[in-house]
Amino acid sequence: MKITDLRCAVIGKHPIVRIVTDEGIYGLGEVEYTKPYLKPYVLQFRDALIGEDPTDVERIMLKIRQRGSFKPYGAAVSAIEHALWDVAGKAAGVPVYKLLGGKVRDQVRVYNGSIRTKRPGDRPEDYAAEVKWMMAQPEGFFMIKQGISFHSSMKKTIPDFHYGISQSSNFHGAMDQGQISERGMAHMLDCVTAMKEVTGDKVSLALDCGPGWFLPDAIRFAKAVEKHNLMWLEDMLTGDYVPWINAQAYRELTTSTSTPIHTGEQIYSRHNFKELIETQAVRVIGPDPADIGGIAELKWVAEHAYMHSIMMAPHGTANGLLGLGALINVCATLPANYIAFEYPSATDPWWNDIVIGLPKQIVKNSMVNLLGAPGLGLDIDAEGAKKYLRAEDAGFFD
Repeated sequence: MKITDLRCAVIGKHPIVRIVTDEGIYGLGEVEYTKPYLKPYVLQFRDALIGEDPTDVERIMLKIRQRGSFKPYGAAVSAIEHALWDVAGKAAGVPVYKLLGGKVRDQVRVYNGSIRTKRPGDRPEDYAAEVKWMMAQPEGFFMIKQGISFHSSMKKTIPDFHYGISQSSNFHGAMDQGQISERGMAHMLDCVTAMKEVTGDKVSLALDCGPGWFLPDAIRFAKAVEKHNLMWLEDMLTGDYVPWINAQAYRELTTSTSTPIHTGEQIYSRHNFKELIETQAVRVIGPDPADIGGIAELKWVAEHAYMHSIMMAPHGTANGLLGLGALINVCATLPANYIAFEYPSATDPWWNDIVIGLPKQIVKNSMVNLLGAPGLGLDIDAEGAKKYLRAEDAGFFD
């Protein structure tokens, strides 16, 4: 089998990768909806892939892996890797998890970071109401993740929240940074208390915090919320689009508190997790299969973390429904340090109509069943999707 074409079309907001072969088998991969500009970054790899055997996934990755980087620029390599595994699974007639060593669980646990209602403000009662709404949803999520501090609008809506620099950038994930005021700190703690009064010990709570914190504030806050038994505090010092790690500072934060510290969504490649893991700099890592370099890369990191007693909770909120297939397959194979992955819901309602292979209710009791179809288990209805293609991508499904 040989690759005859690499295509990329932006459907809705998601760049979708399609690898075409001479045997009529094709594979699909999906880039986060926050990165519609990555189409040319995908297509630059076309000449490198044509003529290669798509089932030799690692051989192809050796050709292109060096051309990725921290978020957002690892996404093109990652989506291609997903599409390669999709082809390989279809060619073998098995789900991709079979090619990654086989499943260790029949269902995978997920948590909620994407199914939300519009919060009217950033007051404690607003946060409490949103958490209550999320707890009432039919998915029965065991855990909710809420954005606070620099990962929320409170950095702008709460007067004098911090003393640093505020961005006027239109870029997704642009980082504000500065020392948090006493008022800002007290407001956040009030919000946490209000949410925990709703969740109790029935539903766990994690906080997406940054990036943007400096270490002294991060230590103060982590210690102050210890009594609430949060699942984790995420991306306080780095994260989102920050192209560095700062493992030494994370280790100091982690060793100062019993509250688990989490990071990793923007990190590309197993090599960039090495110091975080081997120095016990965090308690939880959250690589994203759509940014780290693919699902095999994520599995390598999970196994290394397991050997160091670090928990695993993959990121994925913006990965779309095809990205959900990649998450399900890889998480079925992960060791016992796996907690749950962040569930990606449909970006637009019509995605539910054009993606083939998912049940009507995907999540029940916070669990998702494995997909039985070969490859990553999902496909796109070409006829149904054509109305969402741009004119330049009219031949994407040919």
